[in-house]
Amino acid sequence: MTIHIINGPNLNLVGLREPEVYGNRSLDQYLQELIEQFPQHSIDVYQSNIEGEIVDRLQAVGFDDCGIILNAGGYTHTSVAIADAVAAITAPVVEVHISNIYAREPFRHKSLLSPVSKGIIAGFGLDSYRLALHSLISTC
Repeated sequence: MTIHIINGPNLNLVGLREPEVYGNRSLDQYLQELIEQFPQHSIDVYQSNIEGEIVDRLQAVGFDDCGIILNAGGYTHTSVAIADAVAAITAPVVEVHISNIYAREPFRHKSLLSPVSKGIIAGFGLDSYRLALHSLISTC
């Protein structure tokens, strides 16, 4: 069974943008290293800056696999469509954020995804992905 990592807008720029928030390390590099650390598991990574593509991906992989690690980026706070897609699928979804969204601007304190997700991991930098992966592996 596969664990899917789905990343939303601007996460392709991690390592380049706002290093004081997201660090200097590329998300792609980190995720490749994470995949190499767990060779016994099938891990698929997807990123899109487009809301509808994220919805399509959730619907495509959300019924048969172990689970989904979802960092919807800014869509976390605005996308009813992504929240509805998470609610509609059967695979467990762990919401992930690199930064602690509750220690940032007030508009980031509201997540539309948290009520329909299995759990949330935020504020541990890129390691938030590893923590979410451990969570899904333990229940798969």
